[in-house]
Amino acid sequence: MVTFKDIFKKSFLQETGSLTTEIFMLSLLAAFLCAMIIYLVYRNFYKGVIYSNNFNILLVLTTIVTCFIVLVISSNVVLSLGMVGALSIVRFRTAVKDPLDVGFLFWSIAVGITCGAGLYMISVIGTVFVSLVYIFLIKIRTGKSVYLLIVKASEEAVPEVSKKLQHIKKKLKNRTTVKGFSEFTYEVRFYEDNTAFLSEISAIEGVESAVLVDFTGDYCE
Repeated sequence: MVTFKDIFKKSFLQETGSLTTEIFMLSLLAAFLCAMIIYLVYRNFYKGVIYSNNFNILLVLTTIVTCFIVLVISSNVVLSLGMVGALSIVRFRTAVKDPLDVGFLFWSIAVGITCGAGLYMISVIGTVFVSLVYIFLIKIRTGKSVYLLIVKASEEAVPEVSKKLQHIKKKLKNRTTVKGFSEFTYEVRFYEDNTAFLSEISAIEGVESAVLVDFTGDYCE
């Protein structure tokens, strides 16, 4: 007589699923190809504070490892339970410096899951679509941008600097005066190609430095 225990043992504890070497290699290859698309998009279009090649490599590894985990989980229930128990003790304490990095990380995980589930076409289409959306949003960045203008000048040069900044929308954020020199930090808004005034300020006698810093971390002098 077949009991529920026998059915459970046969169906869940002994079955290893339909995972074959061909499916395994095809899933990893699809994950790798999609991960390389993510790698190239991150390298060529990333606009965060600091580009990290190590993090970019991590995105590729995360995609492949996630695919590998999904393949293992889908092949055997016992292995999936063990995998869940093993992953539950993992703790990630590295601080993410840019919100875009979180988006790329979730993107790589999603690609790994879809490839591990055998949805190769969906994974490729989704990867290309997200890439195009990200590139589109980066390229349409137009209009006025917000910068920090840091000027260090002598007290005699301060009126001339203020005169040069009259036509720019600005807000004083900080002023420090030490031994006859003042350092001003302004929040300014203008179009990206309208930076000629920076050279004019630097040319003023008594101006020691003039630095323009974007909130993404890019700067010019």
